[in-house]
Amino acid sequence: MSKYRVLNGGDTMPLVDSKFPVNTFLNNGHLQTLYPYFFRKIPAVTLQRDRIDLKDGDFIDVDYLVGESDELVVLSHGLEGSSNTGYIRGMAKHLGEMHNYDVVAWNMRSCSGELNRRDKFYHAASCGDLNAVLLHALSRKNYKKIHLIGFSLGGNLTAFYASQFGNREISQVCSATIFSSPIHLESSIKKLHNTQIGNFYSESFLVTMRKKALEKQRLGILDIDPERIRACRNFIDFDNLITAPLHGFKDAHEYYEEASAINVIHKTKIPTLFVQSKDDPFLTKECFPLRQARQNKNLFLEITPTGGHVGFMYFNKGLSFWAEDRSIEFLKEVA
Repeated sequence: MSKYRVLNGGDTMPLVDSKFPVNTFLNNGHLQTLYPYFFRKIPAVTLQRDRIDLKDGDFIDVDYLVGESDELVVLSHGLEGSSNTGYIRGMAKHLGEMHNYDVVAWNMRSCSGELNRRDKFYHAASCGDLNAVLLHALSRKNYKKIHLIGFSLGGNLTAFYASQFGNREISQVCSATIFSSPIHLESSIKKLHNTQIGNFYSESFLVTMRKKALEKQRLGILDIDPERIRACRNFIDFDNLITAPLHGFKDAHEYYEEASAINVIHKTKIPTLFVQSKDDPFLTKECFPLRQARQNKNLFLEITPTGGHVGFMYFNKGLSFWAEDRSIEFLKEVA
């Protein structure tokens, strides 16, 4: 029996009464966001790397933690993250070593430590790449159930996939859990651009995004003037120049509109939990799907009082993070 009380249930979306324990030391969104990024220590977790060769000539690197389970959890990282990012390794260790799920943590194109072959990178609704990961996992082992967990941009991708495909494409897909996701992309990006701390966060991503684009240009993979790449000072600049045109969108605005999961989540037919923090410095009110999700009994929205962006730290509770415990509870509920 879950300790999480469902509010306004019945024919509307369950709004979950969050039990996230407020941390009196890390009690604001910026501390919850930055402290684990800089200071979290995760014991080693042994992952087995495999490479998926894609039909378009590119590749995706995936890392597996495989045991005896017939259930698989697929982890999708955020913007410029990887399978080595702290919240991914922490979740993989928690799920795989402590709760005996098989786990695959995949790296979006160019995020595994090796530049991808094609001119395009990845974007917030790269459902084809996620689908390729699922098919690859099933080619290795015949899983009975597949659970999706996504963080930040990977959360938007996970929500988009759950809404557009659910279990229609792959019948074993049975749940999705999303943390700290900017599911209304344009408002989140504009929020980051409008504050000094927001620009600090943005620049931390743009440093590696520009670097990868410049390296592709140097290698002749990307046909764009390097000075135009260097001139990208924010996400809108970069997405207008690179992300949108390389992925078939007219401009950044069209990309944000068409790739925002908020516009499709009402279609979701598998149990899906959204966990969003009130003090997440990346999210706007448009990222809390109250109105849209009330139409769908498969969606569960949990709004925590604090937690920052992919933070959700306990206070003085060892190595585990609340998001990991919450994920396990939801997986057990939908089993």
